[in-house]
Amino acid sequence: MIKMLLVGLGVLLALWIGAGFAVVALAGPFKPDGAFVDIGGRTLRMVCKGPKSDKPVIWMEAGAWGLAADFSAIQQKLAARGLRSCAYDRAGMGFSDPGPNPRDSAAIVGDLEKLIAASGETGPFILMGHSMGGQHVRLFAGQNRDKVAGLVLLEATTPEMTSDPRAERFLSRVRTVGRASAVAGSLGLTRIAYGLGDRIGLPPQGSAEKKRAFVSGRHARTAAAEVVVWPQGSVQAGMVSLDPAWPVAIVTAGDATRMAEWNVARRAPERASRAGWYENVAEAEHATLLGLTHSDAVIRAVDHVLGALPRPPPEQP
Repeated sequence: MIKMLLVGLGVLLALWIGAGFAVVALAGPFKPDGAFVDIGGRTLRMVCKGPKSDKPVIWMEAGAWGLAADFSAIQQKLAARGLRSCAYDRAGMGFSDPGPNPRDSAAIVGDLEKLIAASGETGPFILMGHSMGGQHVRLFAGQNRDKVAGLVLLEATTPEMTSDPRAERFLSRVRTVGRASAVAGSLGLTRIAYGLGDRIGLPPQGSAEKKRAFVSGRHARTAAAEVVVWPQGSVQAGMVSLDPAWPVAIVTAGDATRMAEWNVARRAPERASRAGWYENVAEAEHATLLGLTHSDAVIRAVDHVLGALPRPPPEQP
């Protein structure tokens, strides 16, 4: 009886995996957007949108499980306003080559420094970070102060937030989910859920890229490797400070009353800035804040930072 049950489960599992591979195959051939930039024997995918101008480039860092596609709606809106932005896939995520372990903030920032140096994009930049990307942005800013014009942090974690003992319960759940998704992705179990990959509300190309990443075993394993060392990265980010002269805009989502205590920690960089700005989008969620429907607040945040930057001296006649 037990043997028959195991055989039956094995058949069901094989059918599930086969169906998943068929779903992805039926989606057809796919070409990701952007360019592949060599950072020293391996490449990272970079997607830059919008014209070059005298305004700072907005450089974007995705959160856990994220990639450049997460910002495709925001990039579309920024480009329509004549602003240039660049997003990228971290090593092993999306369409970028894998990188060495551990995948903590120090490793991620090291890759970002190489990518920016090889990209041809010149700073200082407005740094935008979503969720866990907030601590990577902070570490980059602290280590590259001459490349920073200001910061936009979207539902971003901060060292002040993750150092709270109560955060460990959340981080423990994230690590558990990360390990489980790595196993499921490696076995191909997530492929049947291909259509669920974009829960943000992205333009077609970004949505297709997000779905491809959602069912990728390599992407899932790398995401798990990142969240496992999330606390170490938070400590690394907490060892640097932000310049109070940098304008900082914070955007959060959801019920501000329910999240009030956590948002105090999220807003620490804004309070430390001489030109801080904050907005909560009650109707948005953690991910949908980046989508076509709810990201106008993100554009307002960028406008705040741009408006707070020192104006160049007028040209002499």
